[in-house]
Amino acid sequence: MNKNIAIAGVTGAVGQEFLAILEERDFPFASIKMLASIRSAGKKLTFKGKEYTVEEMTNDSFDGVDIALFSAGGGRSKEFAPAVVKAGCVMVDNSSAFRMDPEVPLVIPEINPEAIAANKGIIANPNCSTIIANVPVYPLHKANPVKRMIISTYQAASGAGQAAMLELKQQAAEILEGKEPTISALGYQLAFNVYNHDSALQANGYNEEEMKMVHETRKIFSCQDIAITCTCVRVPVLRAHCESINLEFENPITPQQVTELLSTAPGVAILDDRENNRHPMPIDASGKDDVYVGRIRQDESIPDNRGINIWVAGDQLRKGAALNAVQIAEKLL
Repeated sequence: MNKNIAIAGVTGAVGQEFLAILEERDFPFASIKMLASIRSAGKKLTFKGKEYTVEEMTNDSFDGVDIALFSAGGGRSKEFAPAVVKAGCVMVDNSSAFRMDPEVPLVIPEINPEAIAANKGIIANPNCSTIIANVPVYPLHKANPVKRMIISTYQAASGAGQAAMLELKQQAAEILEGKEPTISALGYQLAFNVYNHDSALQANGYNEEEMKMVHETRKIFSCQDIAITCTCVRVPVLRAHCESINLEFENPITPQQVTELLSTAPGVAILDDRENNRHPMPIDASGKDDVYVGRIRQDESIPDNRGINIWVAGDQLRKGAALNAVQIAEKLL
């Protein structure tokens, strides 16, 4: 039976990506509500050839709705979660509001789809960098347990929202014209620059994004023993994150074995052309569903061939956010 669905935060970057992916995948629905803040209420959106009016999100918005895809920010998710659950609707939430709640499943469908069944009205979408890293890492971990992960991220402006993407374009134009760059949506000049991820620094010196990756990976893998350390930075790319991932395994493993395992892994595409030095780039992953993997090589600093380096690129708005949530919704069907 087709479901009644709602998109919360529909006018944002992820909200717009929700609509594109629902249409591409021909998601079966009986009705759809377009929800946003009062500022966007009244706007007209076209979806699958039909015009819809954006409604202000209220506690009554979820009456009769079966699945609500949320990308309206953590505060709004927490505010409306009680109303969503009371209405008998399932919230698939893209914010960090509920990810570490032990009562809320944290799901990457390629890894732990079975967790969806335990939901009590809320399912959390992991952090974008967590998803992009772990779609390729989990098949390796399943075959040969990972003892330690060292991750360095190169994160696109899209992770900071639509305004940040527009500001990156604006900054680049301003700098090329010899003007001072506008700094409003972003913490610093991002055009022609790289800086520490713009999430809050914690008492341990790590930023919030880095700690999200640590805690979320352990929860998704159901493995608290993995040693994980991360460095997350923002780079002047519009919408695809890249990550350098160093893995230490329990048992020996070769690049050839890694390539074989990933060649059949769901959601993974291998782009590892050593002869032409052609490996995953943001322009490869932008607009694509798969996480691209390359630079597959032995870490020669780890004894007994137990270390591997890989380089990945994934679209932050798609698999890192909207696509993962839509895949969860498809499982709910």
